[in-house]
Amino acid sequence: MTLYRLLAVTGLSLLALSACSRNGDVPQLMNASAHQRGPDEFSIVPTAPLQAPNSFAELPAPTPGGSNLVDPDPRAQAVAALGGRVSAERTSGIPAADAGLVRYAGRAGVSDGIRSTLAAEDLEFRRRNNPRLLERMFNTNRYRAAYEEQILDPQEELRRWRERGVRTPSAPPQ
Repeated sequence: MTLYRLLAVTGLSLLALSACSRNGDVPQLMNASAHQRGPDEFSIVPTAPLQAPNSFAELPAPTPGGSNLVDPDPRAQAVAALGGRVSAERTSGIPAADAGLVRYAGRAGVSDGIRSTLAAEDLEFRRRNNPRLLERMFNTNRYRAAYEEQILDPQEELRRWRERGVRTPSAPPQ
């Protein structure tokens, strides 16, 4: 009977230990699709009805994974609906109007791989400041709990600034 108990405890221990493993090396912070293994239902969009071009000789050569002439462009439609310029959305690189801002933001240098560095540092911070065993075992999100001390209360900040006589915008009630 003791052997069966030992085997059961060992099996449960191995199961609990395997629940602590991670699949990826780089942590994904607050990413809704970080652990998604199935298809993305939001990437399925209806196409426009097929149409014949003016000249079949002017059709571009087909490219695998390329777009179709009748494929909708939700981003361009959203930009146009909000009054933006679709041509600005389709350009790659930094627009000329934003070049000065980008130069100023990078005046002290730019770190390569900053996103993965910050993600790793954040994961270590959360492990150090919120080491709850059950949350680790079930891989739950501990982001808010780890940063609880650093979260600002907007109503308290609004009151604090108003007491000092600083003009503040109106805020919604609590």
